[in-house]
Amino acid sequence: MAFAHYLLAARAEPSLKCPNASILTPSFPIPSKSFFSHTFSFAPRSGVLKHSVFARFRRIRHKVEAKPQEPEVSVATDAFTQFKHLLLPITDRNPYLSEGTRQAIATTTALAKKYGADITVVVIDEQQKESLPEHETQLSSIRWHLSEGGFKNYSLLEKLGEGSKLTAIIGDVADDLNLDLVVISMEAIHTKHVDANLLAEFIPCPVMLLPL
Repeated sequence: MAFAHYLLAARAEPSLKCPNASILTPSFPIPSKSFFSHTFSFAPRSGVLKHSVFARFRRIRHKVEAKPQEPEVSVATDAFTQFKHLLLPITDRNPYLSEGTRQAIATTTALAKKYGADITVVVIDEQQKESLPEHETQLSSIRWHLSEGGFKNYSLLEKLGEGSKLTAIIGDVADDLNLDLVVISMEAIHTKHVDANLLAEFIPCPVMLLPL
């Protein structure tokens, strides 16, 4: 089965302003003055203006003005309304959660509340539960931060000591549950918990990467 993969690099508190917007420039050279001097010609008998380059430019301009491009911000906002089930992977072992994890929880709950989406949290670690003495404290911290974000009803999964790459586990969960969006902090990539090179290979849905 073929999937479309793409990454969204986003801030935790997105703004409607687009400071990184690109300016599109024409791919053809601008005509010289001598070019325009030959655009007007009249028919021998009727005196009617022939088809001119200038007239064609005016028609093209009117067509473009009749269909203005939709702002990129509006397109992105419409895309978020299609995300009805969000996946929040947690890979760090900090029992009170790292800054990146807390940021990811806050962003996920904000998106879910705004667009009416469900949340599935998956806690992933290479070690077995018995080797993680503060695991229960971590689960309590996760529940507390989700509650602070206004969520008490969500799914919580644990994938501990399964022997697979963490990125592959995230992809399996996203695939099995047919999820719409994965929210990951860049911290998980910087700490080598998640392999950025494998995101598109294993995760079958869009991924939002949150910079610190």
